[in-house]
Amino acid sequence: MDWNFSFGWVFLGFLIFAAGGSIVLFYRQISDNFASGVASYSRVKFWGLVIAGVGLIVMTNLHTLLLSAFVNLIKP
Repeated sequence: MDWNFSFGWVFLGFLIFAAGGSIVLFYRQISDNFASGVASYSRVKFWGLVIAGVGLIVMTNLHTLLLSAFVNLIKP
């Protein structure tokens, strides 16, 4: 599969990246209100960074390339 540029994926990836960035920015409030408090600060921050990384992958449209390579590995 060839890589191609799409403004739609850039916009969606930026929204995902912004969501992950806001989780990293407000990890204390999120952890205090939705998780188990101080014990989960690093866990919430980690998942915010993972979401931001997925947003960067989607923004550059590499997710289709990675998913097709994964499917070709599994497919006999």
